[in-house]
Order: sequence, then C-alpha cells, then structure tokens
Amino acid sequence: MTDADRHESQLAIRKVPRIHIVGRKNSGKTTLVCELVRELTRQGHKVATIKHTHHDHELDTPGKDSHQHRESGAAGVGILSSQMTAAFVPVPRDEDEDTRYARFNIMFNDCDLILVEGDLSTTATKLEVWRNKVSDAPYAASDASIAVVVSDDAVDSVPVVWPRSNISELARRVVAM
Repeated sequence: MTDADRHESQLAIRKVPRIHIVGRKNSGKTTLVCELVRELTRQGHKVATIKHTHHDHELDTPGKDSHQHRESGAAGVGILSSQMTAAFVPVPRDEDEDTRYARFNIMFNDCDLILVEGDLSTTATKLEVWRNKVSDAPYAASDASIAVVVSDDAVDSVPVVWPRSNISELARRVVAM
C-alpha cells in the first residue's frame, strides 16, 4: 500500500449510527439524552450528541472574529482553542437530510453512536419519550415512523413501549437498534 493509498483510506468516512430522541416540549428529551450519554459512556461507548432546533437563531456571536469571517463570505468558519473546536457552516434551507447529517459523520466519525435530540421529520430511527401529564397521546399513536415509545406511563395506542426507568436496559436496547 502506497502512502497515498494509506492517506485515502484514513479519510474514509463511515456512517455513524444515529438515533433521534423526539417528544413534545417538557416530555423529558434532554434528560433522557443526558442519562443515555452517561450510561452508554459508562458501558464503554463513545457517544456524540446533536441538538436539533426549528428556531432560526444565530449560533455564532455577532461582532466576534469568527462571525465577521462568515459575514465576509467564508464558506465555513472554524474556531479552534486548546479545549474546544466548533464549526459554523451555513446551509441552504432546502438541503436534504442525508447531506445535513453527513457533516456530523465527518466530525463524529470516531464515535459509536450519535444521539440527536429532536427532528420529527427525520427518516432515521426515532424513539419518542412520552409522559401522560404532558400530552394525551404520544406522536407515535399517529406516526408509524417512530420505532419505540419510551415511558413508564401506560400507553395503549402504540405497538412498542420500552420502560423509561431502567436506563441500563434502555441503553442496551438503543445500542442494539
């Protein structure tokens, strides 16, 4: 194998498994994602997370150098410090899902799993966290694209419900998906 071949194989990007944790506001999405990250990490997995939002807000800080670089027309702007790396890449509103999430495959390629909080419109695997005090019925009652409802409340309207209270078992099931 030549040096060029070795370099090319090192650049090969695998598709990191991605699971979306969805649910209504105040259903416990953030809490579940954080508990899963802690448990999966304890079990020896390397996990990345993405927070999906529908809100249009500036992620970079207006007036800072990185923001000025982007405003000047840079196709992407990175920030590199001794403890953190960030990238700001403007994307077209109509960009397809595979292209959008492919960027994270590059950044998180050494991870075993990417957990995404939110994004009901994804075609990737979705788990819905649901509590009956937040809503009468889970999204999964009318959305067959949601694979599993995670809840400790009684749920009659969906085919698959995993208990919320046993995080170790839940993490094991998530990895097996």
